[in-house]
Amino acid sequence: MAGVKLKYRCCSRMKESCTHLQKGLLAVIITKVAMALVLFGAVWSITEKECLPGGNLFGIVVLFITAVCGGKLMALIQCAPLPPFPPLLGMLLAGLVLRNVPYITSAVYIDSRWSTALRNIALAIILTRAGLGLDALALRKLKAVCVRVAVGPCTVEACTVAVVSHFLMSLPWIWSFLLGFVLSAVSPAVVVPSMLLLQKEGFGVEKGIPTLLMAAGSFDDILAITGFSACLGMAFATGSTWSSLLKGILEVLGGLTIGLVLGFFLRFFPSADQAQLVMRRAFLLLGLSVLAVFGSRIAGFSGAGGLCTLVMAFLAGLSWRESKIPVAGFVGMGWTVFQPLLFGLIGAEISVTALDVNTVALGLAALSTGLVVRVLFTFTMVLFAGFTFKEKVFIALAWLPKATVQAAIGSTALDMAQAQGDAVLEKFGMDILTVAVLAILTTAPIGALSISLAGPRLLQRSTTTSPENPRPEGVPGEPARHVVETGITKESKL
Repeated sequence: MAGVKLKYRCCSRMKESCTHLQKGLLAVIITKVAMALVLFGAVWSITEKECLPGGNLFGIVVLFITAVCGGKLMALIQCAPLPPFPPLLGMLLAGLVLRNVPYITSAVYIDSRWSTALRNIALAIILTRAGLGLDALALRKLKAVCVRVAVGPCTVEACTVAVVSHFLMSLPWIWSFLLGFVLSAVSPAVVVPSMLLLQKEGFGVEKGIPTLLMAAGSFDDILAITGFSACLGMAFATGSTWSSLLKGILEVLGGLTIGLVLGFFLRFFPSADQAQLVMRRAFLLLGLSVLAVFGSRIAGFSGAGGLCTLVMAFLAGLSWRESKIPVAGFVGMGWTVFQPLLFGLIGAEISVTALDVNTVALGLAALSTGLVVRVLFTFTMVLFAGFTFKEKVFIALAWLPKATVQAAIGSTALDMAQAQGDAVLEKFGMDILTVAVLAILTTAPIGALSISLAGPRLLQRSTTTSPENPRPEGVPGEPARHVVETGITKESKL
């Protein structure tokens, strides 16, 4: 009888232990570990060596996990009253570490073709989000000051960097302008979250400064990408200068035309009465975007793909109106996956031992000169816009950070040069990539800190807006209700 009771107690305890294992945090951990092992086993059984150290899949997975962890750790670094650093810095540094630590770099191997393909997919997602983030109503209602802030500093900085890099770094003129347009794009990934925090606290909302900068950031990026696409086609064109210029014009016109056709197609297909409409629209939009980016390169008109994607996404969002927001949510889910890959792969392209000290020094000089001119020119663009002196200084400082666009297009020229096997063009492409990485590492944290520290000191806090529920404001003299309703502030986070 005693033995039966003992056996019953043992069974009861085992049952309780199994019940505890099935619930709580331990159960979640065990489930995720089991899923990871099953996934690894299934993929290994198909790809074999590709999943082992030295294989492409192994390298991509390790890079992705390391970049995600690097972004999380970077966001945790906080010294009051300073804001947390942008996570993208941690992702970039993670790739840099994997590339430059002995033994690890040999195990974490990613073929250049795989790396290029993944970065191009990330570029297609970025351009799709940028196109969806624009709205015709906002374009009509935005004041001239927003257009000046978006167009003027971008153009002037691109030209300044082009002139300085041509004489300092001995880059050909077309490659100098490539570098100029790479560096001229501001980073909404840094600007938008900082502006939302200031808007939440009520700083600058009465004159619409946060909304002004968030809306102008998208236009600034599109201008930089368009200029880069045109110069890219000219840089790799064969023939005389006039034929190269003609090819650049044809790429712009071709990208606009194909983008208009595809955007018109997406207006009617899939039709609104179909089931799973959001998923079908997102699939078609992303699929056509990737096809445009890759197909334009295969056709020899690489500069047309980016512009085609921007126009197509803008027209599609224009016809879908409010229903574009869930589609943008699906596109954003893709960005959460490809953002760590993009910044990690960009960091992994840089070998510290292979860096030329002269290139780094001269690149920093060109970058610094462009930033100084950009800040001064931005200040002049808002001289007669109704802002106070302190507000003008803040707007100029907020236009500093570079990150996402530089990571997306910084390696494009290098990838194309490597595909052609031209050592001279590869040198030019590596110079552009090096300066782009330096721009991210220096301006992203400096810009984020400048916005967070200067905002409360230079901007006037609204007396009619509570910090917990701020009233959104528009550009000076114009309410920004349309900006919130059309989703620009949410979808412009590149």
